[in-house]
Amino acid sequence: MDPKDFLIRIDEWDQKIILKYNGLGGKSLTNILKFTSFFGRETLWIFLIAFYLFIWYDPFLLSYFSATFLIGLILILAIKQIVKRSRPYQRLNNIDILEHKPTSRSFPSWHSYNIFSQGLLIGAFFLNSPLVTIALLIFGILVSFSRIQLGVHYPSDVIFGFIFGVIGFITAIYFIGPLIFEIFAYFEKILNYEIQYRQLNSWLYKNIWYFFLCLSLFFIIFLLAIHKTIIEKIKKINQIN
Repeated sequence: MDPKDFLIRIDEWDQKIILKYNGLGGKSLTNILKFTSFFGRETLWIFLIAFYLFIWYDPFLLSYFSATFLIGLILILAIKQIVKRSRPYQRLNNIDILEHKPTSRSFPSWHSYNIFSQGLLIGAFFLNSPLVTIALLIFGILVSFSRIQLGVHYPSDVIFGFIFGVIGFITAIYFIGPLIFEIFAYFEKILNYEIQYRQLNSWLYKNIWYFFLCLSLFFIIFLLAIHKTIIEKIKKINQIN
């Protein structure tokens, strides 16, 4: 089959599937899937990275969470800019956009990459548990489906998000994760104070400036998670007025 014809068929299939499942289940299911979709957001993983760096220092978890996230940041954003695929609601008139409108390109899904790569990292690598891994992969499928139901991604976007998530996971555990871990180990050796491993950082209650630094950092992460929702609410209020 000619590659161009193959891509056309994939696009036709994408449109057929998203038109079928967009808005499925009505408002109740949509609200559930909006919540589910949050677990693919980058801000959740930024929160975990900051937590294991500033609050509960764990160089092992920190290194591999960071590696998996950074691989996705570089890989997914680069592919989005190369492919430049428009979102479904930008191409199809009869798509209901059921969450805030994303500003980035559609292919591949950043949410799917995050949930599958980090899910594999937690279940297969950190916990080495087939049961947890399977549960997280099933949850990843639900998160990916939410992106289709909400009208922000085509099926092929989330499928390739999964594929790149597996690639990101493998690259993180064998290459980038160990490298970042060694970098942290190097800086630990040259720092002139006792490192507190896997416990609440005592600076939080001994140093007021460190406490407010962490408070400010996590507040900024929280704002990043909800800022688009806030902007949309403000726009709706302005339209009413």
